[in-house]
Amino acid sequence: MTSVIITIVVGLAALLIGLLVGYILRKSIGEKTIGNAETKARNMLLDAEKNAESIKKEIVLEAKEEAQRQRNSADKEIRERRNEISKAERRLNQKEDSIDRKLENIEKKEESITNKERKIENRLAEQDKVLKRQLEELEKISGYTIEEAREIILQKVEQEARSDAAMLYKEIESKAKDEADKKAKEIITGAIQRCAADHVAESTVSVVPLPNDEMKGRIIGREGRNIRAIENATGIDLIIDDTPEAVILSGFDPVRREIARLALEKLIVDGRIHPARIEEMVNKSEREVNTIIKEAGEQATFDVGIHNLHPELVKLLGRLKYRTSYGQNVLKHSVEVAHLAGLMAGELGLDVTLAKRAGLLHDIGKALDHEREGTHVDIGMEVLKKYKESEAVINGMAAHHGDYEPKSVEAVLIAAADALSAARPGARRETLESYIKRLQKLEEIANTTKGVENSYAIQAGREIRIIAKPDEVGDDSIALLARDISKKIESELEYPGQIKVNVVRETRAIDYAK
Repeated sequence: MTSVIITIVVGLAALLIGLLVGYILRKSIGEKTIGNAETKARNMLLDAEKNAESIKKEIVLEAKEEAQRQRNSADKEIRERRNEISKAERRLNQKEDSIDRKLENIEKKEESITNKERKIENRLAEQDKVLKRQLEELEKISGYTIEEAREIILQKVEQEARSDAAMLYKEIESKAKDEADKKAKEIITGAIQRCAADHVAESTVSVVPLPNDEMKGRIIGREGRNIRAIENATGIDLIIDDTPEAVILSGFDPVRREIARLALEKLIVDGRIHPARIEEMVNKSEREVNTIIKEAGEQATFDVGIHNLHPELVKLLGRLKYRTSYGQNVLKHSVEVAHLAGLMAGELGLDVTLAKRAGLLHDIGKALDHEREGTHVDIGMEVLKKYKESEAVINGMAAHHGDYEPKSVEAVLIAAADALSAARPGARRETLESYIKRLQKLEEIANTTKGVENSYAIQAGREIRIIAKPDEVGDDSIALLARDISKKIESELEYPGQIKVNVVRETRAIDYAK
């Protein structure tokens, strides 16, 4: 019994000791595990902070690089815009200088002509004095007055003339009928030829309307790639300036300018403007223009009734559809000259077909004068010889500006028909000189009106902007001032269409802080 109790006591003691040892071991192991977990957590936090810092630096660096790229791109675009603006300013300055030089030359020529007229008048006066002295001396030497000497000479001439007239009477009568028709033709064609006048001028720009001003940026493209693609593909300069909702195409080749105009209009309608699309549209427009040229040439020959022309000559005639002279279409002008020359040749009993053929081809050189050296007359002679036209047709074309002597009456008719077609009312636009004078007169009318400080003719003379003096013209009298100036313009100036009179009055309030 005692041993059992001892065994139980020893067992309980051992159990307690085991529990105590287990507790101590579990506590030690738990603390070690917690310590390891905390260490790992701290290490993970440190690694996360390092990675975050590294990612932050990379993002900041990339942002700086992107900002720098954007800044460089913006600077480059600004430089290109400034270059375009400076080019436009240079072109305007060159045009102004050219106009100034032309005006100076005209003034010098007028002064020279005035001096020559004065010298001629002085010489005529001196000749009259010399002639009067000579007559007085002759009267003294001969002992006859002028009337007596004239009477004696007339008597002798009359006697000789009577005898000569009797001898020539029959000869004149026989030749009169033979030469009557020829003489009449020479007199009529000589009178018509006096109307002939030279002209050389053309339009070098085309205007393409835009649906809005935003389209200008799309036409220019990123860093100007679209506008460069259009200019390289067509050979035509695009001028994009302050003109609202319009792009100006500038170039001396009218066919290339028409191709560029059609291609640009197609691109605007399509909306997809990029180099590949530009090239596609230019090629398509070129094919269309070539077709139009061929059809226009064939229609012109059909209208005039001239056939069996070389196909290349027909194409060159069609190119004249896009050529102008003082605003007059050269193809229509050529057809009109052919009709006029044919009608006059028919009235005079000449070769109508020859007159029409030479009249239709008289400006053929203008189809190539932007591609070859020389005048359109010399180029035309070269082309007509190349395609085996007759000498009569070549001479009729060559003599229409007086560069070569006409060898036939038909050649004279071509020159007369050319002058008639060019000089008829409404055939051609006004010249640059008369245009400038009209603008100056418009500003002069406004500036001489009471209450006007200054005026500016704008929009090609279709509008005049007037700055009123605020101390002389009130807000209630601006309408009356505009009305008065409109009436003065209507009574003193001739102009096409209508002119907008825009009066501006500025009110200023000034005070001083003391």
